[in-house]
Amino acid sequence: MAGMVVTITEIAHASVKLIKFAWTTDSGTATATGTTTGYYTGKILGLATDPSAGGTQPDDDYDITVTDTNSLDVLMGGGADRDETNTEYVLSTSLGSVVESQLTINVSAAGNSNVGAAYLYIR
Repeated sequence: MAGMVVTITEIAHASVKLIKFAWTTDSGTATATGTTTGYYTGKILGLATDPSAGGTQPDDDYDITVTDTNSLDVLMGGGADRDETNTEYVLSTSLGSVVESQLTINVSAAGNSNVGAAYLYIR
């Protein structure tokens, strides 16, 4: 996949963990994927998506899933149909949990060689 880049920053502060997924989609498939090095357990507190992370913004209604080692979307569909210009948030009441699992971000339908970022908060 020429051009796909996913940079994952993992921060733990007290009982809250922040995972930042900064991504650039592949020039041919309009997708990006990457997996955390750490393993996570807890309730997903929130998701923020930022399409203005530098470079060319993603296509409208792009989709994000964050899957555990069982290939289940811990966002419970909350990352679907993201806006191409506005930062959007999903609250914990619409999100799932994770148990001792690495997490994989999957970005699709975002357009070729476009960029964005997703922030996932876990307690």
